Amino acid sequence: MRLFLPILTALLALTLSARAETPGLSGLARLEPDRSAINVSATETGITLGLSQPVPFRAFLLDAPPRLVVDFREVDFTAAQADDFAHQGLLGALRWGKFRPGWSRMVAELTAPARIVSAEERTEAGSGRPPELHLVLAPVDAADFRTHDGAAQSALWDLPQPVPTGQPLIRQDGTRPLRVMLDPGHGGIDPGAEADGYSEAVLVLSFARELKEAMTRAGIEVGLTRDEDVFVPLEERITRAHAFRADLFLALHADALPEGQAMGATLYRFDDKASDSAARVLAERHDRSDLLAGVDLMGHDDAVAGVLMDLARTETQPRVVRLAQVLAGAIKGAGLRMHRHPVQAANFAVLRSPDIPSALVELGFLSSPVDRARLLDADWRAQMAAAITEGVLRWAKADAAEARLLRQ
Repeated sequence: MRLFLPILTALLALTLSARAETPGLSGLARLEPDRSAINVSATETGITLGLSQPVPFRAFLLDAPPRLVVDFREVDFTAAQADDFAHQGLLGALRWGKFRPGWSRMVAELTAPARIVSAEERTEAGSGRPPELHLVLAPVDAADFRTHDGAAQSALWDLPQPVPTGQPLIRQDGTRPLRVMLDPGHGGIDPGAEADGYSEAVLVLSFARELKEAMTRAGIEVGLTRDEDVFVPLEERITRAHAFRADLFLALHADALPEGQAMGATLYRFDDKASDSAARVLAERHDRSDLLAGVDLMGHDDAVAGVLMDLARTETQPRVVRLAQVLAGAIKGAGLRMHRHPVQAANFAVLRSPDIPSALVELGFLSSPVDRARLLDADWRAQMAAAITEGVLRWAKADAAEARLLRQ
């Protein structure tokens, strides 16, 4: 059983070293044996590693057998022999070396179950001396080692500690208020579509505030990913929805496409294949805010995370399909103009959260003078806000009934 004690460092500058002595290593720090030692007391085992320069590192514990693991980015150990530090105090056999490109690893078998009391990289102010890595281990009984990973002792690096998380969000079943996160698109450095002196970012923010008021009056708890004209990265929008513990995520846009291709409101649900060429163009436009910020998280999911997200979407996606259909029905039922294809699929970044039902509402298109006039009409916006609120309530009622049946 793996017992993790994640120790994360502040980002330190890693410079290329012309002194690198070991082939295949770069940005190299070196272990200096004369500044390294094992210090054993009656209650603790201390490990001091003298390093030629600061390095990020993490330390954690593994079980079966008990052992300490320290990963470095990265250290050349060739000046010392691991056996010179082994078999002292809580340390048994010890080995170190290159772990993978850019990373080195030290593994020390433990003679008894232990916890990490502290782990820090110290540099004496004003001394001009290079840093030392200090780790302190203390024995614990076997039961504690198996059930506690020492997270309470992870106040290292002067970084904020992990925030305790509450119980997982249970699918809404009508026993509590629905929580909806509204996401006004674009903002700040990314104004979105612009036409006739108006920007998409400002218009959808104004509408989001009006929609929030309508939903709040209907008994819905509503959050906004942004409440002013500021830039919010796409992945941060989803993070804020999770922090709000949202049952539903609605992205709001009013983009621009050539006249004839785009007029009227459109509902988009997630699909990794866009339903038409216009949706592909919009995906590029909606996702450009991350390009402006220099952020691109696509393609960085590991295999396990990908499988878990696919499993979550298996449960969420049918709910998303119903959501788009119900919202489109409510908007049409209110007599409001919709696109000739009112519900479409698209690979929009803000719809990729696998566990929160999400939809993107194109309220209209600034490239259409007719749609632009509607977006500037307070009465039209009030009707649209009422229609979306009514659609969300209808969907939530049916979704809650399904949730209750599934739990029986």
